[in-house]
Amino acid sequence: MLGVETIAKIRRAHFVEGKSIKQICRELRLSRNTVRKVIRSGATEFTCDRTTQPRPKIAPWRSDLDTMLAENARRRKRERLTLIRICEELRNQGYDGSYDAVRRYASSWSKATQEASASAYVPLSFDPGQAYQFDWSHEIVILDGVTMMVKVAHVRLCHSRMPFVRAYPRETQEMVFDAHDRAFAFFGGACARGIYDSGNCPPLMVWMAPPAASRCAKVGL
Repeated sequence: MLGVETIAKIRRAHFVEGKSIKQICRELRLSRNTVRKVIRSGATEFTCDRTTQPRPKIAPWRSDLDTMLAENARRRKRERLTLIRICEELRNQGYDGSYDAVRRYASSWSKATQEASASAYVPLSFDPGQAYQFDWSHEIVILDGVTMMVKVAHVRLCHSRMPFVRAYPRETQEMVFDAHDRAFAFFGGACARGIYDSGNCPPLMVWMAPPAASRCAKVGL
């Protein structure tokens, strides 16, 4: 695609400065056909639309590259290979194309994969009273002029998305239970089940570990 500025340079060089097509091609590093097209046409923009993008070097390696990209996507973020490393592994198998070709293909592959995942997404739906979600967040607050971190308990009804939020100084079992008790009082009842992130609720997960049944019976849960 030629920009307006390049087109103006070509026409100024030819019609105003009287330069030859050969000289313009050399100075602007353009082909003769491109310069001739600009000089002979009154258009202000020239584009080349392709129905398909040719990949002469990468085409024979698409299957191998698809496999490598899929395996890499399944790894944890810290363990994923860079595209440079993937390109090197592909070259070890015989690929003699450029890194840019691998990068462009990986970009289109990633976009296509994300679109496929989005089209296959099934939104979660909950009935009234079916479930709630519980999680913690860390927030910075100022109390009496002192900056400190507090732990905020978040309880949200899955059906209506109604939230309940309460701040605590720590994440202890007593504070977890207090947050639940106050949330259920605020909602006017409890749900059939709760959804927890075990990584963010260690006190509750420790309490719920075996033998949890005996502890639940003691407190009437």
